[in-house]
Amino acid sequence: MAKKQKTAKHRDNLFFKVVQGRVVSTNIFARYSITIIAFLFFMMVYISNKYECQTKMETIQKLEQQLEIVKTESVRERSRYMSRIRESAMTAMIDTLHLGLEVQERPPFSISYSH
Repeated sequence: MAKKQKTAKHRDNLFFKVVQGRVVSTNIFARYSITIIAFLFFMMVYISNKYECQTKMETIQKLEQQLEIVKTESVRERSRYMSRIRESAMTAMIDTLHLGLEVQERPPFSISYSH
C-alpha cells in the first residue's frame, strides 16, 4: 500500500510541477547549456541553408525562362537572316532599291599567272 501512495504522490508531484512550470527548470538549462546552444546553432544553420537553397532555385528558374526566351528570339532572328540572304530575296531587294545590278549569267572564272 505504501508503494501505491508513493507512486500516486509522485504522479501528483509531477502533475503539480508541470502545472507550475517547474519541469523545465534553470538547472536543466545549466546542465545542458552547451548541447542546447549547439542544437540552436545547427537549427539556425539548417534554416539559413534551406532559405538560401530556395532563393537560388527561384533564381535558376527565372534564368531558365529567360534562356528559353533568348533561344526563341535567336531562332527567329536566324530564320529572318536566312530568308534575307537568299538569292531571290536579294534580287527583289536590289530591284526595289533600283541599284541597276544584275545576276551574272556566267560563273566567275579564275585567272592563272604562268611564268
